[in-house]
Amino acid sequence: MIIDTHTHFYDPTRPEDVPWPNPNDELLYRTVMPDDYKKLAVPEGVTGTVVVEASKWIEDNQWILDLAANEPFIVGFVGNLNPNDADFEDNLNRFSANPLFRGIRLGGGHLQSLSNTNFMKNIEKLAEKELTLDLLINPDALRNVPALVEHTPTMRVMINHIAGVRVDGNPPDAAWVSAIQEVARYPNVYCKVSGLAEHTGQTPAPEDVTYYTPTIDVLWKAFGQDRLIYGSNWPVSERFAQYKVVQKIVDDYFSPKGDEVKAKFFWQNAKTAYQLNVA
Repeated sequence: MIIDTHTHFYDPTRPEDVPWPNPNDELLYRTVMPDDYKKLAVPEGVTGTVVVEASKWIEDNQWILDLAANEPFIVGFVGNLNPNDADFEDNLNRFSANPLFRGIRLGGGHLQSLSNTNFMKNIEKLAEKELTLDLLINPDALRNVPALVEHTPTMRVMINHIAGVRVDGNPPDAAWVSAIQEVARYPNVYCKVSGLAEHTGQTPAPEDVTYYTPTIDVLWKAFGQDRLIYGSNWPVSERFAQYKVVQKIVDDYFSPKGDEVKAKFFWQNAKTAYQLNVA
């Protein structure tokens, strides 16, 4: 079993269009649906995916949930809701009534709101529902994560795309390493080993796992076998590498560690982090 915890689906041909991606983006501005994804992922052994909503339009959360109602390949959904909005609680209650709704994702800018009482109360509501908070952050924003986690210590937090560190084949930035080690001290913080190819900035990205090993080694040492999770970031990843290459890079790293570790990385840790209803 393999669960890809980071995909995006959208349809620019809708009457209302889409807020992302930009129409000028010739690669991404196209209809991207589950069948398109499965043509690439199923041959690589993928059995399900967690969709992450990039659109800020509230009703696009429902659009994905409606899509998932007829697509069993979607095993979870990370929505897009803003805890600073007055109607956050109502929307959270509405969407979380669907068991596929497993949490929300926030950008690094939201971590500047940790001193905002209403923001933190809404984060608490997320934790009360046992939902997961994905964080799309850069290395600088990592330093704000401990305060968030200490405020809501039972909430599961998912770092997306290795917090945006540059990948260049060499040991990664020392400040990022220190920050990763700090956030990994909290047992409810997980990390998606995703965005590797993207963070090389190369088109195409290197395919040899040794190019990425210095970076993944830091994550492995910090998070261990129970809190690292597979995510492709498809279709964004296509700009830098084919889907099979994205998966092969991490497979080449984790497979030599044994079947138990591989199963944890590719699906069991995702099940725990997102509380997925999968066998």
